Amino acid sequence: MTKEKIEGSFVALITPFNQDGSPDFGAFRSLLKFQEDNGTKAVLIMGSTGEVSMLSQKERETIIAETARFKTGKMKFFYGCTGNNTQTTIDYLRFARANGADGAILAAPAYICGPEADLEEYFLEVADATDLPLGLYNNPPRVKTDLHWDNLLRIFKHPNYVVHKESTTRVGQVAQVLKARPDVSVMCCDSPNLGLVVPTMSLGGHGTANMTGNIAPAELATISKPWTTPDVSVSFRDAYLGLLPMLHYSYSAINPVAIKSLMKAVGLPAGNLRKPLKNLEGEPLLKGLRIVKELGLDKKYGWSSPELKAA
Repeated sequence: MTKEKIEGSFVALITPFNQDGSPDFGAFRSLLKFQEDNGTKAVLIMGSTGEVSMLSQKERETIIAETARFKTGKMKFFYGCTGNNTQTTIDYLRFARANGADGAILAAPAYICGPEADLEEYFLEVADATDLPLGLYNNPPRVKTDLHWDNLLRIFKHPNYVVHKESTTRVGQVAQVLKARPDVSVMCCDSPNLGLVVPTMSLGGHGTANMTGNIAPAELATISKPWTTPDVSVSFRDAYLGLLPMLHYSYSAINPVAIKSLMKAVGLPAGNLRKPLKNLEGEPLLKGLRIVKELGLDKKYGWSSPELKAA
């Protein structure tokens, strides 16, 4: 099986909500076009940035079925299909496959803190149950379980895995995976606190699987280009250093609190966070709006909300 490599910016999209708290599919359509028009190569719908843990099974299935209709073929649509156990994950994968998904991203089931051997078996068993292209998200800060590169490399021999996203602070782990040259796209979280973007891209990474692209998609597309020529590394350096204030702001609160609050404030159709999470107000929000203006994102993307004018 020949795998289609995903390279560039892979944005973990927020879930927009209506005033009554239901998913807003008109907003989904607008946000997906915003991403497509600004160089995003793939989106993850219903990752942790999409508040997936607070969505019901029915909502998750409806979001897959409805948003898959917005595909134009220019951008891959992946869905968060991790369930709370192996069979539930398989059920989500089969539903996504039957309803138009281009792929799915999987993490370890949250809260169980399973041993590495059991998690390796989980990732292989669910992959055997589908022909959908899959990504593996190693995210111990969020799910409290971790995989060593030996486990990862064995899993990536499975033909259905096409993406690896790493969210640890272990540059050595990323290096070991890239050295082995598995047939997957190796991507990293855009958090500046983890500090993986620079080493991942410099070692031959294929892009970033990011959250900040929700509000700065073209800028994340720039820093997510593989370093195929020396000039790309120079443009990366300038873009990355310039974007640092926004990257830090994105992770100034548990995702997606800061980024979704800021999106709503600049006029993007984000809606509110789902309770018990609450939108930022006051100085924490004003700080983000000032960063938007300092970086010129308001002029670039044509935002002119009352909140921006007052910041």
